[in-house]
Amino acid sequence: MTQEERDALAGEYVLGTLEAREAEAVERVMARDAEMRTAVAAWEARLSPLMALSPPEAPPPALWQRIEESLSDAPAGPRRVNGGAGWLWRGWALGATGLAAGLAALLLLQPAEPPRLMTVLLTQRDQPAWVVETAREGLRLASLNPQPLPPDRVLQLWALPQGATAPVSLGLIPPEGRIIVAPGGLEPQPGMLIEITLEPPGGSPLPRPSGPVQFIGRLTAATGS
Repeated sequence: MTQEERDALAGEYVLGTLEAREAEAVERVMARDAEMRTAVAAWEARLSPLMALSPPEAPPPALWQRIEESLSDAPAGPRRVNGGAGWLWRGWALGATGLAAGLAALLLLQPAEPPRLMTVLLTQRDQPAWVVETAREGLRLASLNPQPLPPDRVLQLWALPQGATAPVSLGLIPPEGRIIVAPGGLEPQPGMLIEITLEPPGGSPLPRPSGPVQFIGRLTAATGS
């Protein structure tokens, strides 16, 4: 395995894009290969800003209310105090069945969460520079290694869905290097190309990038390792 292959494999392991058996194989290699451990540690340090991209979110208040309502509506079933344990157990079973049915219906009515997509935008030298991931608000961007820009240039964000012939501008990136972008009618999808170009003040004067591409990557489904 070359150094480049080792580094790429370590990056995929840290990002969580490997299959379970592939991730286990990397862990076995790490146990005996110090260079692989170093490569994984380097990627973890580079991508540590990812922790700030996904703050914990509390469930919506309406969810707990609906669960409580389903619990209160569950039938208790017939019950006898001195009529033997059979009636009591049958009553409990009916109540549990009603509760289970209510919870199942509640889960089915919940809208499915869209898959979380992410990418690491690389430089022309294949160095990680930006982390992009989908969120309810749109796309979250965070710079891994902010660099000063020339005073007469700005960074502009673009998206190119698969099958499209021209990228769509998603706006300018502020100097602080962290932004949430609402892509409008452009729905993020796996395989979508995300790129950042260097443009004159105010952005590209054309309906397409006019400056060089600085960073580029494709959205993929984020999975655990």
